[in-house]
Amino acid sequence: MATQSQVIRLMGTIITIQITHDDPAPLLTQVVQQLQSYEQRFNANTLDSELGQVNQQAGLAPVVVDPALYHLIDIGVQASLPAQDNLNIALGPLVQAWRIGFDDAHVPTQTAIHQALALSDPHDIMLDASQHSVFLKKAGMWLDLGALAKGYFADLIAEFLKQHAVTAALINLGGNVVVFGPNPNRPTGQWQIGIQDPSRSRGQYRLIVPVQDRSVVTSGIYERHLTQNGHDYHHILDRQTGYPVTTDVTSLTILSDRSLDGELWTTRLFGTSRNHIMATLAVTPGIDGIVMTQDGRVTTTLPPTAYHLL
Repeated sequence: MATQSQVIRLMGTIITIQITHDDPAPLLTQVVQQLQSYEQRFNANTLDSELGQVNQQAGLAPVVVDPALYHLIDIGVQASLPAQDNLNIALGPLVQAWRIGFDDAHVPTQTAIHQALALSDPHDIMLDASQHSVFLKKAGMWLDLGALAKGYFADLIAEFLKQHAVTAALINLGGNVVVFGPNPNRPTGQWQIGIQDPSRSRGQYRLIVPVQDRSVVTSGIYERHLTQNGHDYHHILDRQTGYPVTTDVTSLTILSDRSLDGELWTTRLFGTSRNHIMATLAVTPGIDGIVMTQDGRVTTTLPPTAYHLL
């Protein structure tokens, strides 16, 4: 068995793939090709992607899409319908109105925010399972799968690697990590996953979580920002107000079996209070969480022996 890794820049982030296999190089090449294919299909900011075509045809006609893209949109629609959760894949018009994280980011007018919210009702996403088609009822609607896509990709890549006899892997899609099998570099076999300290520069960790056969997804408000007229705006938007969510939480990490579940729960819960997040995690089987707040506190459902504070 040989262990080999590859680092690429894709999807606006640094991606690291490490696998243990008899012949890892060809598999790593296939994984990169798959990720490139996913980006081409799922990118909301590229008009010639499959998702871009769905958005371009809003109010005009249904678009038949690849089954994988249809499946994720279907998952996203169902997860977006509860109005009390902050997850909404139809928030694309609002994301485009702010453009936080892009060079042309700006604070939109109140009128622009109202117009964007009027085009962000997930009930207006029409799906046809028999045709794998997607139709956005109103012109100007815009789907954005950024809150879910990396988790979905990570799960697909993990399944592909397992099917090809990979005995151990680390899949890091920039804040979204999946590991399976024993870590070949540690006697315990556990993977040491660092959780970013929101108050320090990238790569400075607040705690380390040893895991195996687990997904670790972190969402936070500490990296993508817009500063205008002395005000600071982060990129996680409130589906009710149209403005960045008001919260004492700076970082939320979810540990789960599936990476997509981690994406779903971080997006659902971000924007609520630390107490609400912890109460929800306490009654939700199969997931654990780590919450960091603006006052520097760390709260987690993990037992003290399951992490190392730095």
